[in-house]
Amino acid sequence: MENIKYINRKTGKLITEKPPGEAYLKFLYHQPFGELLLNAVVKRKFLSEIYGRMMNQPKSTKRIQQFVDDLGIDMNEAVKSINEFTSFNDFFYRKLKPEARPIGEHLVAPADAKLLAFESVKELQAFFVKGQKFTLASYFQNEKLAKKYKNSTLLIFRLAPNDYHRFHFPYSGQASETTKINGHYFSVSPYALEPNFTRVFCENKREFLTLSTKDKGDILLSPVGATMVGTIIETYTPNTFINKGDEMGYFAFGGSTVLMLVDQDKVQIDSDILKNTQNKIETAVQMGERIGI
Repeated sequence: MENIKYINRKTGKLITEKPPGEAYLKFLYHQPFGELLLNAVVKRKFLSEIYGRMMNQPKSTKRIQQFVDDLGIDMNEAVKSINEFTSFNDFFYRKLKPEARPIGEHLVAPADAKLLAFESVKELQAFFVKGQKFTLASYFQNEKLAKKYKNSTLLIFRLAPNDYHRFHFPYSGQASETTKINGHYFSVSPYALEPNFTRVFCENKREFLTLSTKDKGDILLSPVGATMVGTIIETYTPNTFINKGDEMGYFAFGGSTVLMLVDQDKVQIDSDILKNTQNKIETAVQMGERIGI
């Protein structure tokens, strides 16, 4: 993989993403010596925890302005101004003004992200041809749940470091409690996913819940941690009715992902998103934006 590219849905233009530490990611996931360092140190919990604590320190606020400038973040959308944040993490999982992310009709995106959509989970293996076969049983560590969702549509929302890092409910319904699975902290960058999707998603720290809806069946939502993401925080109240667009939680510093599974007979993902995925290109979406009917 030479570069990460995605479609800007609003303009239709193909954009080349320049993530922080791009050369480092290529080294770790595509070079033999980088692989040694990855398995010995980078994927371990302690490294992400140490970095997370650093980003919670008041002095970390010095990093915010440069980060905003380098990645072109629109701070007019944020509730707080730059000088009001108490740490870099406080800025990283910043809240946005309600009008910044209007909630659309039908099924909406749960996060600002780059989206890959597969009408069936079975399509995934042909997309990520390298590495071991991905199975829902390995992901959930639960055979019964894997059988329930084996014919589902799968959506992968990849949050880059410059994205808004709170995630929300894509539909209204009853939200269950969260099941947590401890794991490693591989990157969720395409540079990491291309050589082995299964290793990243079936070994990383992750959690999941079920959103029981009136007309779309059970929608499964699963936040996934990644390198330098030491924390996934839920902010919703389990076993209560949730309105579409209500906040579910947030990620601390780093890139991260939300996986979503929904009954393929009860939803039709928008054709542009499916076409882009078939061409192996992600589609940039914003939280609350319609992604299907």
